[in-house]
Amino acid sequence: MLLGDKNVKEYSYDSLIKNFSFVFQRTYLFSDTIANNIRFGKPNAAIEEVMEAAKKARCHDFIMALPEGYDTMIGEGGASISGGERQRITIARAIMKDSPIIILDEATANVDPENEVQLTEAIEELTKNKTIIMIAHRLKTVRHADQILVLDGGKIVQQGKHEELMKQEGIYRSLVSEREKAIHWKVG
Repeated sequence: MLLGDKNVKEYSYDSLIKNFSFVFQRTYLFSDTIANNIRFGKPNAAIEEVMEAAKKARCHDFIMALPEGYDTMIGEGGASISGGERQRITIARAIMKDSPIIILDEATANVDPENEVQLTEAIEELTKNKTIIMIAHRLKTVRHADQILVLDGGKIVQQGKHEELMKQEGIYRSLVSEREKAIHWKVG
């Protein structure tokens, strides 16, 4: 596998990991200021860079509404803010790092409805001109992907675009069909 023009095996761990940013379903924030949590992606960033990343991640407004803005201390894990707000701070951190490869691991799975639109916009900003590896169970999340890999028992059993997979017998089409049936269920 190549990264740029170089085999990934030729990279040291540290130089390889610099090419990746991660946004996980369960975000982790440090017991520190919001600014420093965002700066984790680029430790020497000026506050203007931090604010620009936060604006792109759609979290600047809620940060500015906090008593101490970017200097607000957040507890271990970010317990003092909502899940969607934590997720957007994590996205701001990834925007700050500006890696060519983004791994999204169920990044929208547990978001509250109030934050879903802003989180989706933040992810779109993060992933512009990047290679994205998206791990998702929500089918609407992957519908527009260039390449969908369907795993079963840890093995790839199908791959292609949404339209191609819908033409094939298999897990993907079954999942989409079951989802569509479920949408029409009514409690009587």
